[in-house]
Amino acid sequence: MDDMISWMQEGGQVGIFDATNSSRARRNMLMKMAEGKCKIIFLETICNDERIIERNIRLKVQQSPDYAEEPDFEAGMRDFKTRLANYEKVYEPVEEGSYIKMIDMASGHGGQLQVNNISGYLPGRIVFFLVNTHLTPRPILLTRHGESRDNVRGRIGGDTVLSSEAGQLYSKKLANFVEKRLKSERAASIWTSTLQRTILTARPIVGFPKIQWRALDEINAGVCDGMTYEEIKKNMPEEYESRKKDKLRYRYPRGESYLDVIQRLEPVIIELERQRAPVVVISHQAVLRALYAYFADRPLKEIPHIEVPLHTIIEIQMGVSGVQEKRYKLMD
Repeated sequence: MDDMISWMQEGGQVGIFDATNSSRARRNMLMKMAEGKCKIIFLETICNDERIIERNIRLKVQQSPDYAEEPDFEAGMRDFKTRLANYEKVYEPVEEGSYIKMIDMASGHGGQLQVNNISGYLPGRIVFFLVNTHLTPRPILLTRHGESRDNVRGRIGGDTVLSSEAGQLYSKKLANFVEKRLKSERAASIWTSTLQRTILTARPIVGFPKIQWRALDEINAGVCDGMTYEEIKKNMPEEYESRKKDKLRYRYPRGESYLDVIQRLEPVIIELERQRAPVVVISHQAVLRALYAYFADRPLKEIPHIEVPLHTIIEIQMGVSGVQEKRYKLMD
């Protein structure tokens, strides 16, 4: 907790202090430690569904490093249930300070959210995020548009159509893949940007609703839109060097930086978290780097360098045990 508070004082915005804190005395101690330094919100999850509790205990014993050395699964189950019973003896419900209680929200059938003494922008965003998240397993498929004419010419930005061979071929291959992969998922949806290269990539996919998001448009290259990197290097050497030095924070003149893109993706991320059915996101390199980094939990500084090749699908499987990833290369 001391480490957490000093991190917050060094400029941290949201820290998650993961501990049981099941007694009033423990929580009061934490509030005293944080006084005048940072705001504390207690987050309590309450589950009354015996089946979910049993499933979670099994997952915990199977996957937790605490039981990696325990060959007898049933012995692990007994040990965990004993630990649980000991926690129950000292448990006192959260009734002090600022808190959010999530009650029976893991079942996917509604549940209840109780909020007490929450005010301010960031705490409000946290509540909004928690209302929209759930653990229903579902895949999110990320892919760039098929090769565009500007890709062929090495030009950035623009709003050109797909290249007549590779780009159009990928749109057909993607449609086949999606229809096979999601054939039993009638509630799935296809999300694209408002630029024609993503809309044309999605066109051959049938049977699913398509939604266009301006927030999924490629990073705005401002005055460099339509140029090649060679042209930027030659005509705007200072801009070229600034970008090379810090791709994350560099902002194109009259355009955007990666940090701007991350900012505008917030509503898309909240909506992706809210979805219970699969979503196929057809977008652009910078945008997909940021989305992928969010779900794969990659550090901010890595975002501009994450590999998101053309004609490849990144499938992210969201579920109880975290995030799994598969990549499908449909074309060279």
